[in-house]
Amino acid sequence: MASTSKSSKTENAQTQLQGVLDELGQVEMKLDGVRKRIDSLVQQQDQLLGKKQELKTKADQLQTLCQKLETARGDFQKSDFSWSEELHKLKKSKFGIKTLRSMQEQVINTTMSGRDCLLVMPTGAGKSLCFQLPALLKKGVTLVVSPLVALMEDQTLAMNELGVPAAMLSSSTPPEQLKATNAAMLDDNAPLRLLYVTPEKIAKSKRFMAQLQKCHLKGRLARIAIDEVHCCSQWGHDFRPDYKMLGVLKRQFPEVPVLGLTATATASVLEDVKNLLNMQACIILRSSYNRANLLYQICDKPSNQAIFNEKIVNLLNGRFKHKSGIIYCLSKKNTEDVTEALRKSNINAEPYHADLSASIRSAVHGRWKKGDTQVVVATIAFGMGIDKPDVRFVIHHSISKSLENYYQESGRAGRDDKPAECLLFFHMSDVFRQSGMVMVEQTGLQKLYTMVAYCIDQHRCRRKIQAEHFDEESSTSKQQCNGMCDNCKQKEKVHDVKLNEYISTLLEILKANSKKETRITPLKLVDFWLAKKPFVQLAGGKPSLLSRLDCESILCFLLLEGFLKEDFHFTPYATITYILPGPKANGSLNKDAVIFKYRPSSGSEATDMDATGNSKLKGSFGEGRGSSGWGKSAPSTGSQGKDLKGSEGQAAKRKREVPESKTQAKKGGSGDVKKRKV
Repeated sequence: MASTSKSSKTENAQTQLQGVLDELGQVEMKLDGVRKRIDSLVQQQDQLLGKKQELKTKADQLQTLCQKLETARGDFQKSDFSWSEELHKLKKSKFGIKTLRSMQEQVINTTMSGRDCLLVMPTGAGKSLCFQLPALLKKGVTLVVSPLVALMEDQTLAMNELGVPAAMLSSSTPPEQLKATNAAMLDDNAPLRLLYVTPEKIAKSKRFMAQLQKCHLKGRLARIAIDEVHCCSQWGHDFRPDYKMLGVLKRQFPEVPVLGLTATATASVLEDVKNLLNMQACIILRSSYNRANLLYQICDKPSNQAIFNEKIVNLLNGRFKHKSGIIYCLSKKNTEDVTEALRKSNINAEPYHADLSASIRSAVHGRWKKGDTQVVVATIAFGMGIDKPDVRFVIHHSISKSLENYYQESGRAGRDDKPAECLLFFHMSDVFRQSGMVMVEQTGLQKLYTMVAYCIDQHRCRRKIQAEHFDEESSTSKQQCNGMCDNCKQKEKVHDVKLNEYISTLLEILKANSKKETRITPLKLVDFWLAKKPFVQLAGGKPSLLSRLDCESILCFLLLEGFLKEDFHFTPYATITYILPGPKANGSLNKDAVIFKYRPSSGSEATDMDATGNSKLKGSFGEGRGSSGWGKSAPSTGSQGKDLKGSEGQAAKRKREVPESKTQAKKGGSGDVKKRKV
């Protein structure tokens, strides 16, 4: 009886198990069906996403084509708009302008037609007029977003002097003026045409935004102009976080035309700006980056500061005598030191940097603008808003941190379209001073290396390099440059030099120091390399020892090419740069030749300057890269001693070659530090 009961329970359990297994099988079948449907849906989703991207790309292309066709038809280049007659009257009566510059009328017609526009126009080409004139052609207020209070003050004052009603709002605006300006924003009978504010005012002042909303509701907000619009983009060279908040303007006032203006922006920066400002359908207008009146030159910078100061003094007492200019320095200390050296030579110079109070900086700017001060020795704090037309020279005491910065800074010369000179003094040590400062920025090193490549390039036209960097289609040739850069001016042949052997030597030096757990700085690496007496063999010539300048330029080139890399170490007082093998160091140097363009100095067109700072060769304009000593047969600064094995080799080197005393150096003229054998 008991066995029968157990058998019955077993059968019952087996029946239940079979039922569960059957149900489980059915669930598995359903899951398989769901999986198949999911796979099908995912596949379908991928296809739709791909189609969406394809259509989006096609829409963007068609939109760009429509804009190009619209511009090509000359829709905005005509002079038969309803406002054209008044425009040409006002340009003469209010601004004293006989003829508009290239693209100015096209930009004015674009914004007057209610279209959003991004304008890329060189420094000094008249960007401001593109929103100042329209402000008089249509009733209402043109809101101008500007990055600097000093710039707003200058432009507001200039407009009011011309009889164009303008005001500005900042944190220092007196309460009475603030109240009057707020009232004018809403008063249909108020004469106010231009209102200048900083991006911080838009981003952080809810009270101002509420007033701007009221102004818009009353139909008083005519247009919005955003100056230095590249500051919106993190890829731009002057990124300002508050500029990113300006996208709210297009969202709040979608029908109000926005005009963004900049002197320097690559295609990627402009695309970023369009998205950030919600201006995807805007028209992009570019004028050429080529400033035909500017003479560009890269000069070798003496390592001895006294010699360098004397070189600058000779320039300012020579061909720049009594001419207005700017000298850009890397640090506040450099500005003070150079200013002191110039004043000792009776040159009227003043420093300008961020440690000076706003009132002092404004006074310095004012004296220089009036011509009471010949030269301002400044950090990059002296920048936007400089509208002095007769700046005849801009000298860079050291390398700029990007090609965009250099283009803008050098572009402050020759705004009157008359000939002006742009000289940049290059030394390897300045590269590593800059890299220690910019390495914390998102694209800091990338932009600096682009600038270094510009400086060490000895064969390509400077204008062509600039045009390619800013995505401008350029067929710039020596004829179009007209000899207005050092490389186009040179007549010496450029040689291709194979660097593979040099790379191996440098990597051996780094390896030897690594085994001793010793870090090596760029300058020390050059010292070790010179101890091995590197030389170059040119076609049809004899072997010639490389100078220190040669080695430093090659080291910079190898850094850019990835055979070497920087290693940053922080101290409480500075960032120190060491050199390590780069990502390409492990590749085979036996297969592919690493080529560097090399120009010897013998017979070079750019010769030394004489005592007055004038070039000895008529038409030449200083001591350029072509005359730096490339290929010059000269004693090496290296040692015959122990090379890498200790301090004895370095001591022997110092005994054989000793710099002249400071007194002798001062008598030596404008050349680099001379060496004498002991």
